[in-house]
Amino acid sequence: MRVKICGIIQPQQSLAIAALGATALGFICVPTSPRYVTIEQIQAAIAPLSDKIDKIGVFANSDITEISHIVTTSGLTAIQLHGDESPEFCTQLRQALPQVEIIKALRVRSLEHLQTTNNYIDVVDTLLLDAYHPQQLGGTGKTLDWQMLQEFKPRLPWFLAGGLTPDNIIDALSKLHPNGIDLSSGVENSPGDKNLDKVALLFQRLNTF
Repeated sequence: MRVKICGIIQPQQSLAIAALGATALGFICVPTSPRYVTIEQIQAAIAPLSDKIDKIGVFANSDITEISHIVTTSGLTAIQLHGDESPEFCTQLRQALPQVEIIKALRVRSLEHLQTTNNYIDVVDTLLLDAYHPQQLGGTGKTLDWQMLQEFKPRLPWFLAGGLTPDNIIDALSKLHPNGIDLSSGVENSPGDKNLDKVALLFQRLNTF
């Protein structure tokens, strides 16, 4: 299972988190986010990482030119779209960056809203389900309705996000079977400052599951 720790800011933490077992690190490329990082910060954070670690840039309603510039300049290997990007936009992005994994995040409000994932099945590589918040795009600490997701079996791999912590991860995974999990605020001291003890505890729990 893929394990993504998102909202990395400090370069020294990126290597430590990868060493603890993360398979993917997420970097927030949304200027309004408290976890926002520049191209230079991303470069510094991913420089010491193994090629086996996925380096995912998180964007929200950015244009394709901007995304392409940040991805190619910084060395990111995947794009997570966390805004209102349409399937048509995803298709255009795929044409611009054919070698880069595209992850579409959806902040799920209801069972009906969950059905919109079907619109993206043929145009992205991976889905990510996050909790809905009217003001914030992610890192809110709010959990999804796991009960609602029990019948969710898309044709694409998917990440579970939204309020996951070392304390609730086993409960979540006993109910659901995602291909990956995504944690941010659940392993932090403050936005962007990851608590390495919590990250270590997460992997201890996962290893016993």
